[in-house]
Amino acid sequence: MASLSSTPSMEEEKEGSVSVQQSNPQSQHIAASSSTMDLPSNPSWFTPKRLLFIFCVVNMINYLDRGTIASNGVNGKKRTCDDKGICKSGSGIQGDFDLTNFQDGLLSSAFMVGLLVSSPVFASLAKSHNPFRLIGVGLSVFTLATAGCGAAPSFWFIAICRMLVGVGEASFISLAAPFIDDNAPVSQKTAWLAVFYMCIPTGIALGYVYGGLVGEHLNWRYAFWGEALLMFPFAVFGFVVKPLQLKGFSSVESKKALTPMETVSTVTDDLDASKVKGHILVGGDGISADELNKTFKSLDIHNILNRLSQFGKDMKVLLVDKVYVVNVLGYVAYTFVLGAYGYWGPKAGYNIYHMKSADMLFGGITVVCGIFGTIAGGFILDCMSATINHAFILLSGATFLGAISCFSAFCLRNLYGFLVLFAVGELLLFAAQAPVNFVCLHCVKPSLRPLAMAMSTVSIHIFGDVPSSPLFGVVQDHINNWRTTTLMLTSIFFLAAGFWFIGIFLPSVDKCNDENDTQVSPNPMVDTKTLPDGNGDKGPAEVQGSNFRPPC
Repeated sequence: MASLSSTPSMEEEKEGSVSVQQSNPQSQHIAASSSTMDLPSNPSWFTPKRLLFIFCVVNMINYLDRGTIASNGVNGKKRTCDDKGICKSGSGIQGDFDLTNFQDGLLSSAFMVGLLVSSPVFASLAKSHNPFRLIGVGLSVFTLATAGCGAAPSFWFIAICRMLVGVGEASFISLAAPFIDDNAPVSQKTAWLAVFYMCIPTGIALGYVYGGLVGEHLNWRYAFWGEALLMFPFAVFGFVVKPLQLKGFSSVESKKALTPMETVSTVTDDLDASKVKGHILVGGDGISADELNKTFKSLDIHNILNRLSQFGKDMKVLLVDKVYVVNVLGYVAYTFVLGAYGYWGPKAGYNIYHMKSADMLFGGITVVCGIFGTIAGGFILDCMSATINHAFILLSGATFLGAISCFSAFCLRNLYGFLVLFAVGELLLFAAQAPVNFVCLHCVKPSLRPLAMAMSTVSIHIFGDVPSSPLFGVVQDHINNWRTTTLMLTSIFFLAAGFWFIGIFLPSVDKCNDENDTQVSPNPMVDTKTLPDGNGDKGPAEVQGSNFRPPC
Protein backbone atom coordinates (compact mmCIF):
# COMPACT_ATOMS: atom_id res chain seq x y z
CA MET A 1 0.00 0.00 0.00
CA ALA A 2 3.07 2.25 -0.14
CA SER A 3 2.08 3.62 -3.50
CA LEU A 4 -0.99 5.19 -1.88
CA SER A 5 0.93 7.19 0.71
CA SER A 6 0.53 10.41 -1.20
CA THR A 7 -3.21 10.14 -1.65
CA PRO A 8 -5.76 11.72 0.74
CA SER A 9 -6.81 9.81 3.85
CA MET A 10 -10.36 9.34 2.59
CA GLU A 11 -8.99 7.46 -0.41
CA GLU A 12 -6.85 5.32 1.89
CA GLU A 13 -9.89 4.33 3.88
CA LYS A 14 -11.89 3.36 0.82
CA GLU A 15 -8.94 1.61 -0.84
CA GLY A 16 -8.43 -0.31 2.40
CA SER A 17 -12.07 -1.29 2.33
CA VAL A 18 -11.63 -2.72 -1.14
CA SER A 19 -8.54 -4.65 -0.03
CA VAL A 20 -10.33 -6.12 2.98
CA GLN A 21 -13.24 -7.21 0.81
CA GLN A 22 -10.91 -8.92 -1.62
CA SER A 23 -8.81 -10.67 1.00
CA ASN A 24 -11.48 -11.78 3.46
CA PRO A 25 -14.57 -13.05 1.69
CA GLN A 26 -15.95 -14.61 4.90
CA SER A 27 -16.04 -11.30 6.76
CA GLN A 28 -17.37 -9.73 3.58
CA HIS A 29 -20.29 -12.16 3.55
CA ILE A 30 -21.00 -11.48 7.25
CA ALA A 31 -20.91 -7.75 6.63
CA ALA A 32 -23.29 -8.11 3.72
CA SER A 33 -25.62 -10.23 5.80
CA SER A 34 -25.44 -7.76 8.67
CA SER A 35 -26.18 -4.79 6.41
CA THR A 36 -29.14 -6.63 4.98
CA MET A 37 -30.45 -7.62 8.38
CA ASP A 38 -30.13 -4.02 9.56
CA LEU A 39 -32.97 -3.07 7.22
CA PRO A 40 -35.95 -1.74 9.17
CA SER A 41 -38.62 -4.35 9.76
CA ASN A 42 -41.22 -2.08 8.19
CA PRO A 43 -39.67 0.14 5.49
CA SER A 44 -41.65 3.25 4.60
CA TRP A 45 -45.34 2.90 5.49
CA PHE A 46 -45.68 -0.64 4.08
CA THR A 47 -47.65 -3.37 5.76
CA PRO A 48 -48.63 -6.64 4.06
CA LYS A 49 -52.26 -5.49 3.77
CA ARG A 50 -51.28 -2.19 2.18
CA LEU A 51 -49.05 -4.03 -0.27
CA LEU A 52 -51.93 -6.35 -1.18
CA PHE A 53 -54.29 -3.40 -1.63
CA ILE A 54 -51.94 -1.55 -3.98
CA PHE A 55 -51.24 -4.64 -6.05
CA CYS A 56 -54.97 -5.37 -6.28
CA VAL A 57 -55.74 -1.87 -7.58
CA VAL A 58 -52.97 -2.05 -10.19
CA ASN A 59 -54.11 -5.52 -11.26
CA MET A 60 -57.68 -4.26 -11.59
CA ILE A 61 -56.59 -1.36 -13.82
CA ASN A 62 -54.59 -3.78 -15.98
CA TYR A 63 -57.69 -5.89 -16.59
CA LEU A 64 -60.02 -2.89 -16.74
CA ASP A 65 -58.19 -2.20 -19.99
CA ARG A 66 -59.10 -5.69 -21.29
CA GLY A 67 -62.78 -5.16 -20.58
CA THR A 68 -62.72 -1.66 -21.98
CA ILE A 69 -61.45 -2.64 -25.42
CA ALA A 70 -63.91 -5.56 -25.52
CA SER A 71 -66.96 -3.47 -24.57
CA ASN A 72 -69.51 -2.61 -27.24
CA GLY A 73 -69.13 1.08 -26.44
CA VAL A 74 -65.39 1.10 -27.21
CA ASN A 75 -65.00 -1.85 -29.58
CA GLY A 76 -68.15 -0.92 -31.46
CA LYS A 77 -69.36 -2.57 -34.65
CA LYS A 78 -68.42 -2.47 -38.31
CA ARG A 79 -70.33 -0.80 -41.11
CA THR A 80 -73.17 -2.99 -42.45
CA CYS A 81 -75.28 -2.94 -45.61
CA ASP A 82 -78.54 -4.78 -46.32
CA ASP A 83 -79.80 -6.34 -49.57
CA LYS A 84 -81.33 -3.06 -50.65
CA GLY A 85 -77.99 -1.30 -50.45
CA ILE A 86 -78.91 0.69 -47.37
CA CYS A 87 -75.85 0.93 -45.13
CA LYS A 88 -75.52 1.71 -41.46
CA SER A 89 -72.38 3.42 -40.29
CA GLY A 90 -70.14 1.61 -37.83
CA SER A 91 -69.15 2.74 -34.36
CA GLY A 92 -66.23 2.55 -31.95
CA ILE A 93 -62.82 1.21 -32.95
CA GLN A 94 -64.18 -1.33 -35.43
CA GLY A 95 -66.38 1.24 -37.13
CA ASP A 96 -63.83 4.09 -37.19
CA PHE A 97 -61.09 1.94 -38.72
CA ASP A 98 -63.46 -0.33 -40.75
CA LEU A 99 -62.04 -3.56 -39.31
CA THR A 100 -63.01 -7.14 -40.07
CA ASN A 101 -63.74 -9.49 -37.16
CA PHE A 102 -60.28 -11.00 -37.63
CA GLN A 103 -58.54 -7.60 -37.43
CA ASP A 104 -60.72 -6.69 -34.49
CA GLY A 105 -59.70 -9.91 -32.73
CA LEU A 106 -56.04 -9.11 -33.35
CA LEU A 107 -56.36 -5.94 -31.29
CA SER A 108 -57.29 -7.97 -28.23
CA SER A 109 -54.20 -10.16 -28.75
CA ALA A 110 -51.64 -7.55 -29.79
CA PHE A 111 -50.55 -6.92 -26.20
CA MET A 112 -49.02 -10.40 -26.26
CA VAL A 113 -46.03 -9.15 -28.27
CA GLY A 114 -44.93 -6.86 -25.46
CA LEU A 115 -45.73 -9.52 -22.89
CA LEU A 116 -43.68 -12.18 -24.70
CA VAL A 117 -40.60 -10.03 -25.01
CA SER A 118 -40.80 -8.41 -21.57
CA SER A 119 -41.89 -11.16 -19.16
CA PRO A 120 -38.65 -13.22 -19.16
CA VAL A 121 -36.62 -10.00 -19.13
CA PHE A 122 -38.36 -8.59 -16.05
CA ALA A 123 -38.19 -11.96 -14.28
CA SER A 124 -34.42 -12.19 -14.90
CA LEU A 125 -33.73 -8.55 -13.99
CA ALA A 126 -35.44 -9.09 -10.62
CA LYS A 127 -32.28 -10.91 -9.51
CA SER A 128 -30.16 -7.77 -9.90
CA HIS A 129 -32.57 -4.81 -9.77
CA ASN A 130 -35.14 -3.54 -7.32
CA PRO A 131 -38.46 -5.19 -8.32
CA PHE A 132 -40.44 -2.05 -7.51
CA ARG A 133 -38.33 -0.06 -9.96
CA LEU A 134 -39.02 -2.68 -12.62
CA ILE A 135 -42.74 -2.46 -11.91
CA GLY A 136 -42.49 1.33 -12.17
CA VAL A 137 -40.88 1.05 -15.61
CA GLY A 138 -43.56 -1.31 -16.86
CA LEU A 139 -46.45 0.74 -15.53
CA SER A 140 -44.97 3.88 -17.08
CA VAL A 141 -44.98 2.17 -20.46
CA PHE A 142 -48.58 1.05 -19.82
CA THR A 143 -49.60 4.64 -19.06
CA LEU A 144 -48.05 6.01 -22.26
CA ALA A 145 -49.41 3.15 -24.35
CA THR A 146 -53.02 3.56 -23.21
CA ALA A 147 -52.79 7.30 -23.83
CA GLY A 148 -51.48 6.44 -27.32
CA CYS A 149 -54.49 4.16 -27.92
CA GLY A 150 -56.77 7.10 -27.28
CA ALA A 151 -54.89 9.25 -29.81
CA ALA A 152 -54.47 6.50 -32.45
CA PRO A 153 -55.03 7.75 -36.03
CA SER A 154 -54.98 4.30 -37.67
CA PHE A 155 -55.34 0.56 -37.08
CA TRP A 156 -51.59 -0.08 -37.09
CA PHE A 157 -50.91 2.72 -34.63
CA ILE A 158 -53.41 1.39 -32.10
CA ALA A 159 -52.11 -2.16 -32.70
CA ILE A 160 -48.57 -1.05 -31.76
CA CYS A 161 -49.88 0.71 -28.66
CA ARG A 162 -51.72 -2.47 -27.67
CA MET A 163 -48.40 -4.33 -27.95
CA LEU A 164 -46.82 -1.87 -25.52
CA VAL A 165 -49.69 -2.35 -23.07
CA GLY A 166 -48.38 -5.90 -22.60
CA VAL A 167 -45.16 -4.51 -21.12
CA GLY A 168 -47.12 -3.19 -18.14
CA GLU A 169 -48.58 -6.59 -17.40
CA ALA A 170 -45.21 -8.29 -17.93
CA SER A 171 -43.47 -6.15 -15.31
CA PHE A 172 -46.24 -6.62 -12.80
CA ILE A 173 -47.68 -10.11 -13.01
CA SER A 174 -44.37 -11.99 -12.67
CA LEU A 175 -43.39 -10.10 -9.50
CA ALA A 176 -46.64 -9.27 -7.69
CA ALA A 177 -47.74 -12.83 -6.85
CA PRO A 178 -44.40 -13.82 -5.21
CA PHE A 179 -44.52 -10.66 -3.09
CA ILE A 180 -48.05 -11.53 -1.93
CA ASP A 181 -47.09 -15.14 -1.21
CA ASP A 182 -44.11 -13.93 0.86
CA ASN A 183 -46.13 -11.56 3.01
CA ALA A 184 -49.48 -13.32 3.42
CA PRO A 185 -50.29 -15.04 6.75
CA VAL A 186 -49.27 -18.69 6.65
CA SER A 187 -52.83 -19.99 7.03
CA GLN A 188 -54.27 -17.59 4.42
CA LYS A 189 -51.81 -17.64 1.53
CA THR A 190 -54.27 -19.02 -1.03
CA ALA A 191 -56.98 -16.68 0.21
CA TRP A 192 -54.69 -13.68 -0.32
CA LEU A 193 -53.82 -14.91 -3.80
CA ALA A 194 -57.57 -15.30 -4.39
CA VAL A 195 -58.16 -11.65 -3.45
CA PHE A 196 -55.42 -10.60 -5.86
CA TYR A 197 -56.70 -12.73 -8.77
CA MET A 198 -60.28 -11.70 -8.01
CA CYS A 199 -59.27 -8.40 -9.59
CA ILE A 200 -59.00 -10.09 -13.01
CA PRO A 201 -62.71 -10.81 -13.56
CA THR A 202 -63.67 -7.73 -11.57
CA GLY A 203 -61.42 -5.52 -13.69
CA ILE A 204 -62.69 -7.01 -16.95
CA ALA A 205 -66.30 -6.64 -15.85
CA LEU A 206 -65.80 -3.04 -14.73
CA GLY A 207 -64.12 -2.45 -18.09
CA TYR A 208 -67.28 -3.59 -19.88
CA VAL A 209 -69.37 -1.12 -17.89
CA TYR A 210 -66.79 1.68 -18.00
CA GLY A 211 -66.16 1.29 -21.74
CA GLY A 212 -69.88 1.09 -22.49
CA LEU A 213 -70.69 4.26 -20.54
CA VAL A 214 -67.75 6.33 -21.78
CA GLY A 215 -68.09 5.12 -25.38
CA GLU A 216 -71.80 5.87 -25.44
CA HIS A 217 -71.76 9.28 -23.77
CA LEU A 218 -68.38 10.67 -24.85
CA ASN A 219 -66.13 8.78 -27.28
CA TRP A 220 -64.15 5.54 -27.15
CA ARG A 221 -60.88 7.52 -27.09
CA TYR A 222 -61.70 9.07 -23.71
CA ALA A 223 -61.90 5.60 -22.17
CA PHE A 224 -58.21 4.97 -22.86
CA TRP A 225 -57.17 8.41 -21.66
CA GLY A 226 -59.03 7.74 -18.42
CA GLU A 227 -57.03 4.51 -17.97
CA ALA A 228 -53.76 6.41 -18.39
CA LEU A 229 -54.78 8.87 -15.67
CA LEU A 230 -55.72 6.02 -13.31
CA MET A 231 -52.39 4.22 -13.76
CA PHE A 232 -50.10 7.27 -13.66
CA PRO A 233 -49.88 7.58 -9.82
CA PHE A 234 -48.90 3.91 -9.50
CA ALA A 235 -46.21 4.27 -12.16
CA VAL A 236 -44.69 7.11 -10.10
CA PHE A 237 -45.13 5.05 -6.92
CA GLY A 238 -43.00 2.28 -8.42
CA PHE A 239 -40.03 4.65 -8.64
CA VAL A 240 -40.26 6.36 -5.24
CA VAL A 241 -41.19 3.55 -2.82
CA LYS A 242 -38.47 2.07 -0.61
CA PRO A 243 -37.27 -1.33 -1.86
CA LEU A 244 -38.69 -4.63 -0.65
CA GLN A 245 -36.98 -7.97 -1.27
CA LEU A 246 -38.33 -11.29 -2.47
CA LYS A 247 -37.66 -14.63 -0.80
CA GLY A 248 -34.98 -16.49 -2.74
CA PHE A 249 -33.14 -13.31 -3.77
CA SER A 250 -30.43 -11.48 -1.87
CA SER A 251 -30.69 -7.71 -1.89
CA VAL A 252 -29.08 -5.64 -4.59
CA GLU A 253 -26.91 -3.92 -1.99
CA SER A 254 -25.51 -7.16 -0.63
CA LYS A 255 -24.81 -8.43 -4.12
CA LYS A 256 -22.75 -5.34 -4.80
CA ALA A 257 -20.82 -5.90 -1.61
CA LEU A 258 -20.10 -9.48 -2.55
CA THR A 259 -18.67 -8.56 -5.96
CA PRO A 260 -15.17 -7.10 -5.66
CA MET A 261 -14.99 -5.72 -9.19
CA GLU A 262 -18.33 -3.96 -8.74
CA THR A 263 -17.05 -2.48 -5.47
CA VAL A 264 -13.96 -1.22 -7.26
CA SER A 265 -16.20 0.28 -9.91
CA THR A 266 -18.23 2.14 -7.26
CA VAL A 267 -15.10 3.49 -5.59
CA THR A 268 -13.60 4.69 -8.87
CA ASP A 269 -16.87 6.34 -9.90
CA ASP A 270 -17.14 8.22 -6.61
CA LEU A 271 -13.50 9.26 -6.39
CA ASP A 272 -12.76 11.34 -9.45
CA ALA A 273 -9.85 12.76 -7.47
CA SER A 274 -8.11 9.41 -7.65
CA LYS A 275 -7.26 9.94 -11.30
CA VAL A 276 -3.60 10.80 -11.48
CA LYS A 277 -2.11 11.57 -14.88
CA GLY A 278 -4.64 9.43 -16.77
CA HIS A 279 -4.35 6.52 -14.29
CA ILE A 280 -6.71 5.30 -11.59
CA LEU A 281 -5.14 3.92 -8.44
CA VAL A 282 -6.77 0.60 -7.45
CA GLY A 283 -5.25 -1.74 -4.88
CA GLY A 284 -1.91 0.06 -5.16
CA ASP A 285 -1.43 -0.47 -8.91
CA GLY A 286 -1.74 2.09 -11.66
CA ILE A 287 -4.40 1.07 -14.19
CA SER A 288 -5.19 3.28 -17.17
CA ALA A 289 -8.76 4.47 -17.63
CA ASP A 290 -8.90 2.85 -21.07
CA GLU A 291 -7.80 -0.50 -19.69
CA LEU A 292 -10.37 -0.27 -16.91
CA ASN A 293 -13.12 0.58 -19.40
CA LYS A 294 -12.15 -2.41 -21.54
CA THR A 295 -12.22 -4.62 -18.44
CA PHE A 296 -15.68 -3.39 -17.52
CA LYS A 297 -16.95 -3.95 -21.06
CA SER A 298 -15.66 -7.51 -21.06
CA LEU A 299 -17.30 -8.02 -17.66
CA ASP A 300 -20.60 -6.70 -19.03
CA ILE A 301 -20.47 -9.14 -21.94
CA HIS A 302 -19.52 -11.93 -19.54
CA ASN A 303 -22.44 -11.02 -17.25
CA ILE A 304 -24.88 -11.03 -20.19
CA LEU A 305 -23.66 -14.46 -21.31
CA ASN A 306 -23.91 -15.75 -17.73
CA ARG A 307 -27.47 -14.49 -17.44
CA LEU A 308 -28.46 -16.11 -20.72
CA SER A 309 -26.84 -19.35 -19.59
CA GLN A 310 -28.64 -19.18 -16.23
CA PHE A 311 -31.92 -18.42 -17.97
CA GLY A 312 -31.48 -21.53 -20.11
CA LYS A 313 -30.78 -23.66 -17.03
CA ASP A 314 -33.80 -22.24 -15.19
CA MET A 315 -36.04 -22.91 -18.18
CA LYS A 316 -34.82 -26.50 -18.34
CA VAL A 317 -35.74 -26.96 -14.67
CA LEU A 318 -39.27 -25.69 -15.36
CA LEU A 319 -39.78 -27.79 -18.48
CA VAL A 320 -38.82 -31.06 -16.79
CA ASP A 321 -41.05 -30.37 -13.79
CA LYS A 322 -44.15 -32.48 -14.60
CA VAL A 323 -46.31 -30.77 -11.99
CA TYR A 324 -45.51 -27.32 -13.40
CA VAL A 325 -46.02 -28.40 -17.03
CA VAL A 326 -49.37 -30.16 -16.39
CA ASN A 327 -50.58 -27.19 -14.36
CA VAL A 328 -49.70 -24.75 -17.14
CA LEU A 329 -51.26 -26.95 -19.86
CA GLY A 330 -54.55 -26.94 -17.97
CA TYR A 331 -54.24 -23.19 -17.44
CA VAL A 332 -53.67 -22.66 -21.18
CA ALA A 333 -56.86 -24.52 -22.16
CA TYR A 334 -58.79 -22.74 -19.39
CA THR A 335 -57.55 -19.30 -20.50
CA PHE A 336 -58.23 -20.10 -24.17
CA VAL A 337 -61.96 -20.17 -23.40
CA LEU A 338 -62.05 -17.35 -20.85
CA GLY A 339 -60.10 -15.07 -23.19
CA ALA A 340 -62.61 -15.52 -26.00
CA TYR A 341 -65.48 -15.19 -23.51
CA GLY A 342 -64.04 -11.93 -22.27
CA TYR A 343 -63.66 -10.41 -25.73
CA TRP A 344 -66.61 -11.85 -27.64
CA GLY A 345 -69.04 -12.52 -24.75
CA PRO A 346 -71.01 -9.26 -25.00
CA LYS A 347 -71.34 -9.61 -28.78
CA ALA A 348 -72.35 -13.27 -28.54
CA GLY A 349 -74.97 -12.45 -25.91
CA TYR A 350 -76.28 -9.56 -28.00
CA ASN A 351 -76.61 -11.71 -31.13
CA ILE A 352 -77.90 -14.96 -29.53
CA TYR A 353 -80.28 -13.56 -26.92
CA HIS A 354 -80.75 -10.01 -28.29
CA MET A 355 -79.63 -8.47 -25.03
CA LYS A 356 -80.21 -4.74 -25.04
CA SER A 357 -77.48 -4.11 -22.46
CA ALA A 358 -75.02 -6.94 -23.12
CA ASP A 359 -72.09 -4.98 -21.63
CA MET A 360 -73.97 -4.39 -18.37
CA LEU A 361 -75.30 -7.96 -18.08
CA PHE A 362 -72.01 -9.68 -18.84
CA GLY A 363 -70.16 -7.17 -16.70
CA GLY A 364 -72.50 -7.66 -13.76
CA ILE A 365 -72.37 -11.48 -13.94
CA THR A 366 -68.59 -11.47 -14.25
CA VAL A 367 -68.12 -9.08 -11.33
CA VAL A 368 -70.32 -11.02 -8.92
CA CYS A 369 -69.16 -14.49 -9.98
CA GLY A 370 -65.54 -13.41 -10.26
CA ILE A 371 -65.45 -11.98 -6.74
CA PHE A 372 -67.30 -14.79 -4.97
CA GLY A 373 -65.89 -17.62 -7.10
CA THR A 374 -62.24 -16.55 -6.85
CA ILE A 375 -62.36 -15.85 -3.11
CA ALA A 376 -64.29 -19.08 -2.49
CA GLY A 377 -61.63 -21.08 -4.37
CA GLY A 378 -58.87 -19.63 -2.18
CA PHE A 379 -60.71 -20.16 1.11
CA ILE A 380 -61.79 -23.69 0.20
CA LEU A 381 -58.19 -24.68 -0.59
CA ASP A 382 -56.98 -23.18 2.70
CA CYS A 383 -59.68 -25.11 4.57
CA MET A 384 -58.69 -28.31 2.77
CA SER A 385 -55.07 -27.67 3.85
CA ALA A 386 -53.31 -25.92 1.00
CA THR A 387 -51.26 -28.56 -0.78
CA ILE A 388 -50.49 -29.08 -4.46
CA ASN A 389 -52.50 -32.33 -4.56
CA HIS A 390 -55.56 -30.71 -3.01
CA ALA A 391 -55.21 -27.80 -5.44
CA PHE A 392 -55.39 -30.18 -8.41
CA ILE A 393 -58.48 -31.87 -6.95
CA LEU A 394 -60.21 -28.51 -6.61
CA LEU A 395 -59.07 -27.38 -10.07
CA SER A 396 -60.29 -30.44 -11.95
CA GLY A 397 -63.60 -30.73 -10.07
CA ALA A 398 -64.61 -27.07 -10.25
CA THR A 399 -63.62 -26.72 -13.92
CA PHE A 400 -65.49 -29.89 -14.98
CA LEU A 401 -68.71 -28.82 -13.24
CA GLY A 402 -68.34 -25.26 -14.53
CA ALA A 403 -67.89 -26.54 -18.11
CA ILE A 404 -71.10 -28.58 -17.88
CA SER A 405 -73.03 -25.57 -16.58
CA CYS A 406 -71.76 -23.12 -19.24
CA PHE A 407 -72.27 -25.61 -22.08
CA SER A 408 -75.84 -26.23 -20.94
CA ALA A 409 -76.44 -22.47 -20.70
CA PHE A 410 -75.60 -21.83 -24.34
CA CYS A 411 -77.88 -24.72 -25.37
CA LEU A 412 -80.92 -22.99 -23.87
CA ARG A 413 -83.15 -20.66 -25.87
CA ASN A 414 -84.52 -18.82 -22.85
CA LEU A 415 -82.53 -15.76 -21.75
CA TYR A 416 -83.24 -16.12 -18.03
CA GLY A 417 -82.31 -19.81 -18.01
CA PHE A 418 -79.09 -18.90 -19.79
CA LEU A 419 -78.23 -16.22 -17.24
CA VAL A 420 -78.76 -18.57 -14.26
CA LEU A 421 -76.72 -21.47 -15.67
CA PHE A 422 -73.99 -19.18 -17.03
CA ALA A 423 -73.65 -17.48 -13.63
CA VAL A 424 -73.32 -20.85 -11.87
CA GLY A 425 -70.73 -21.93 -14.44
CA GLU A 426 -68.65 -18.78 -14.03
CA LEU A 427 -68.83 -19.09 -10.24
CA LEU A 428 -67.30 -22.57 -10.46
CA LEU A 429 -64.76 -21.67 -13.12
CA PHE A 430 -63.40 -18.63 -11.29
CA ALA A 431 -62.75 -20.85 -8.25
CA ALA A 432 -59.70 -22.11 -10.20
CA GLN A 433 -57.86 -18.76 -10.21
CA ALA A 434 -56.18 -19.00 -6.80
CA PRO A 435 -55.37 -22.76 -6.79
CA VAL A 436 -53.73 -22.71 -10.23
CA ASN A 437 -51.39 -19.90 -9.20
CA PHE A 438 -50.75 -21.53 -5.82
CA VAL A 439 -49.44 -24.61 -7.66
CA CYS A 440 -47.30 -22.42 -9.91
CA LEU A 441 -45.68 -20.68 -6.93
CA HIS A 442 -45.17 -23.74 -4.72
CA CYS A 443 -44.01 -26.41 -7.17
CA VAL A 444 -40.73 -24.50 -7.78
CA LYS A 445 -38.00 -23.20 -5.46
CA PRO A 446 -38.24 -19.51 -4.41
CA SER A 447 -35.62 -18.13 -6.81
CA LEU A 448 -37.58 -19.56 -9.75
CA ARG A 449 -40.96 -18.12 -8.76
CA PRO A 450 -40.77 -14.89 -10.83
CA LEU A 451 -39.69 -16.86 -13.90
CA ALA A 452 -42.34 -19.55 -13.25
CA MET A 453 -45.05 -16.88 -13.03
CA ALA A 454 -43.67 -15.06 -16.08
CA MET A 455 -43.54 -18.19 -18.26
CA SER A 456 -46.97 -19.30 -17.03
CA THR A 457 -48.36 -15.90 -18.02
CA VAL A 458 -46.61 -16.00 -21.39
CA SER A 459 -47.88 -19.54 -22.05
CA ILE A 460 -51.52 -18.89 -21.18
CA HIS A 461 -51.50 -15.86 -23.44
CA ILE A 462 -49.52 -17.11 -26.42
CA PHE A 463 -51.38 -20.44 -26.53
CA GLY A 464 -54.55 -19.31 -24.76
CA ASP A 465 -56.40 -16.02 -25.07
CA VAL A 466 -54.17 -14.57 -27.80
CA PRO A 467 -55.09 -17.09 -30.53
CA SER A 468 -58.60 -17.74 -29.17
CA SER A 469 -60.02 -14.28 -29.94
CA PRO A 470 -58.98 -14.08 -33.61
CA LEU A 471 -59.72 -17.81 -34.13
CA PHE A 472 -63.19 -17.30 -32.71
CA GLY A 473 -63.61 -14.43 -35.17
CA VAL A 474 -62.46 -16.57 -38.11
CA VAL A 475 -64.80 -19.45 -37.18
CA GLN A 476 -67.69 -17.05 -36.73
CA ASP A 477 -66.98 -15.39 -40.09
CA HIS A 478 -67.24 -18.83 -41.78
CA ILE A 479 -70.04 -20.46 -39.72
CA ASN A 480 -72.01 -17.27 -39.09
CA ASN A 481 -73.76 -18.88 -36.11
CA TRP A 482 -72.93 -17.40 -32.73
CA ARG A 483 -74.46 -20.24 -30.71
CA THR A 484 -72.57 -23.02 -32.53
CA THR A 485 -69.28 -21.13 -32.36
CA THR A 486 -69.71 -20.49 -28.64
CA LEU A 487 -70.54 -24.14 -27.89
CA MET A 488 -67.41 -25.27 -29.76
CA LEU A 489 -65.37 -22.86 -27.67
CA THR A 490 -66.94 -23.90 -24.33
CA SER A 491 -66.14 -27.59 -24.88
CA ILE A 492 -62.42 -26.80 -24.45
CA PHE A 493 -63.05 -26.37 -20.70
CA PHE A 494 -63.31 -30.18 -20.50
CA LEU A 495 -59.73 -30.42 -21.82
CA ALA A 496 -58.53 -28.12 -19.02
CA ALA A 497 -60.29 -30.25 -16.41
CA GLY A 498 -58.60 -33.34 -17.90
CA PHE A 499 -55.10 -31.90 -17.58
CA TRP A 500 -55.66 -30.91 -13.95
CA PHE A 501 -57.15 -34.33 -13.22
CA ILE A 502 -53.83 -35.88 -14.35
CA GLY A 503 -52.04 -33.60 -11.87
CA ILE A 504 -53.80 -35.32 -8.95
CA PHE A 505 -51.78 -38.48 -9.59
CA LEU A 506 -48.37 -36.82 -10.02
CA PRO A 507 -45.93 -36.92 -7.08
CA SER A 508 -45.65 -33.37 -5.79
CA VAL A 509 -43.46 -31.60 -3.22
CA ASP A 510 -43.94 -28.07 -1.92
CA LYS A 511 -40.57 -26.36 -2.57
CA CYS A 512 -41.31 -22.95 -1.11
CA ASN A 513 -38.53 -23.28 1.50
CA ASP A 514 -35.91 -25.08 -0.58
CA GLU A 515 -33.41 -22.22 -0.52
CA ASN A 516 -34.06 -20.55 2.84
CA ASP A 517 -30.87 -21.84 4.48
CA THR A 518 -28.67 -20.17 1.88
CA GLN A 519 -30.47 -16.87 1.45
CA VAL A 520 -29.18 -13.59 2.85
CA SER A 521 -32.22 -11.36 2.56
CA PRO A 522 -35.20 -12.00 4.79
CA ASN A 523 -38.65 -10.58 4.30
CA PRO A 524 -38.25 -6.95 5.41
CA MET A 525 -41.87 -6.75 6.49
CA VAL A 526 -41.63 -9.71 8.89
CA ASP A 527 -41.82 -8.73 12.54
CA THR A 528 -38.98 -10.72 14.12
CA LYS A 529 -40.61 -10.43 17.55
CA THR A 530 -43.40 -12.71 16.47
CA LEU A 531 -41.32 -15.44 14.85
CA PRO A 532 -42.19 -18.97 16.00
CA ASP A 533 -39.92 -21.67 17.40
CA GLY A 534 -38.79 -19.60 20.38
CA ASN A 535 -36.94 -16.94 18.38
CA GLY A 536 -39.10 -14.07 19.56
CA ASP A 537 -36.44 -12.66 21.85
CA LYS A 538 -33.59 -12.95 19.41
CA GLY A 539 -32.31 -10.17 17.23
CA PRO A 540 -32.35 -10.38 13.42
CA ALA A 541 -28.76 -11.57 13.21
CA GLU A 542 -29.37 -14.35 15.74
CA VAL A 543 -32.41 -15.60 13.86
CA GLN A 544 -30.42 -15.57 10.62
CA GLY A 545 -27.79 -17.80 12.15
CA SER A 546 -30.16 -20.27 13.79
CA ASN A 547 -31.15 -22.24 10.65
CA PHE A 548 -34.66 -20.85 11.07
CA ARG A 549 -36.99 -22.05 8.29
CA PRO A 550 -40.24 -20.04 8.25
CA PRO A 551 -43.26 -21.99 7.05
CA CYS A 552 -44.59 -21.38 3.55
